[in-house]
Amino acid sequence: MRRPHIRSVAVAVAVTTAAMGLAGTALAGPRPADVRSVLGTERTALVVHAARAAAFAHAADTGVVTGDELQPQDVMFDPEGARHVRFTRTHAGLPVLGGDLVVHLDRHLGYAGVTRAADRAVRPATTDAKVTPGQAAAAAARAAGGRAGTPRLVVDARGGAARLAYQVTVSGSTLDDDGGSHTVVVDALTGVVRSDTPDADEFLSPKLVKALRSNRETIAPATGAAAAASPLVAGAVAKKYPATAYGTGKTLFVGNVGLTTTQTSRGHFQLKDPSRYGTETRDARNRMSESFGSGTTITGTTDVWGNGKTTSRYSAAADAQYGITRTLDFYRKTFNRKGIAGTGKAARGMVHWGRSVANAFWDPACGCMLYGDGDGKMIKKPLVVLDVTGHELTHGVVDATAKLEPTFVDRNGNQYGEPGSLNESLADVFGSDVEFYANNAKNPPNYLIGEKLGLKQKFLRRLDRPSLDKLEQTVDYWSPEVYSTEVHAGSGVSSHAFYLLAEGSGKKTIRGVAYNSPTYDGGSVKGIGRTKATAVFYRALTRYMVSSTDFHDARVATLKAAKDLYGASSAEYKAVDRAWAAVNVTAANTPAP
Repeated sequence: MRRPHIRSVAVAVAVTTAAMGLAGTALAGPRPADVRSVLGTERTALVVHAARAAAFAHAADTGVVTGDELQPQDVMFDPEGARHVRFTRTHAGLPVLGGDLVVHLDRHLGYAGVTRAADRAVRPATTDAKVTPGQAAAAAARAAGGRAGTPRLVVDARGGAARLAYQVTVSGSTLDDDGGSHTVVVDALTGVVRSDTPDADEFLSPKLVKALRSNRETIAPATGAAAAASPLVAGAVAKKYPATAYGTGKTLFVGNVGLTTTQTSRGHFQLKDPSRYGTETRDARNRMSESFGSGTTITGTTDVWGNGKTTSRYSAAADAQYGITRTLDFYRKTFNRKGIAGTGKAARGMVHWGRSVANAFWDPACGCMLYGDGDGKMIKKPLVVLDVTGHELTHGVVDATAKLEPTFVDRNGNQYGEPGSLNESLADVFGSDVEFYANNAKNPPNYLIGEKLGLKQKFLRRLDRPSLDKLEQTVDYWSPEVYSTEVHAGSGVSSHAFYLLAEGSGKKTIRGVAYNSPTYDGGSVKGIGRTKATAVFYRALTRYMVSSTDFHDARVATLKAAKDLYGASSAEYKAVDRAWAAVNVTAANTPAP
């Protein structure tokens, strides 16, 4: 996962459709929850004003101090009446890393609590830098092995006392196979590098790549057999252009699928979906650009894309477009979330990215999915598999909400820390949900991640018993050592909790796949169903998680979400508590700050 930047973005608002009254009615399952619109309406402005005032009035609770300013990022209205305002923060005009917070209000706009990343005030001892911008740029360039951009002063409040620092974007890093960009934070008083984080979220971590090489194993995703022709009418005739058309993607991995496309003129089509905010896949033409505009538009004289083989450049594009649109549909139909950022904007992908790039990743700088073709040796095919896309686009959702960050990154690019592990877990959880939503016969849904990659262990990770993943040595249960566990391995804690919440413990077969989920204490867990478990985790992410949320914080967040949805005395609330206890996350063993 990646969560490096604080970026200037168009502020948007999440507004729940009030299909129910606001009198505290508990929800029975996922409801439309994230219809976003531009801030500035009278209704949202009133809520933002109330939340900001509450943050300063309850400074002892929120940690807001004189010199802080709060910038709203989301306003969420819940059917039961609660309001939540997510803020980023500046201090003395400087962006604060790790200064994000969510202020919770009741239906009368009264203060109801806060979720905050920094556990103390973010006021640094000084705002006078001793290190020059040039020195900071040089230190950042050395650390990341690339070209440093212009440093900017920030307050780094992550992981303890606030420090004055420079934040520097370094492009063309020689530390990464893909030459991507890094965000480096340099102490403005000492010149010490405080963090160096790759900006793109690579599906295959350096640790996993090393394990694959050690095992002399390759990733060769199984291709899907030819499916029946799409029920959609290819190349719908239009009288006025551009117009919506319905074509067929002949994919590498899921057979023939229907794709909504754009007819640009008579006999000419573009792989762009006007029914999903203009979502589009382009061809990077083997360039390593992080600008979607540099990609080549994918067009054709028929509305058929690819031939089911790598001999057509359009086959991988059809997989990518299918995966992206199914992910969008999952979030839209399940939560009424319009787009990855919730702003009703297009999701985007670029295939054939770079030369011999053996990875796929979510790139926040591009705001899109980037897919390499593989190196032809260890990675045999483009990683355009459905759950890879669902996983990586979920990183985009996390990026737009809680902004969960790793706590540290080693020189090889491996990331560590519970917030980063939680990010990876949520990507696996919702990536699995995307498979269930798509319900594609050539890619049957399950609680396995990467089951089509062709690995000897038959999957990359799994949610029911994460420790069966020997490649990344994923863990089943929490312990203090999880803090220093690589994030993909650490993700097993909350992924396991989700599975137990959804399906319960013990042996069972679901859609032909055998599962056997154990518990830390040997006791049993009764599941509440995947639909309700997904609702709890999504509400927890969007309302009660921030950039520093760890597993014990996630337990609290999901309990609050279950209380919102079903009530504090409900079976669902009790099941959430039990699921976390079953992975050894309890109130009693919560680490001291």
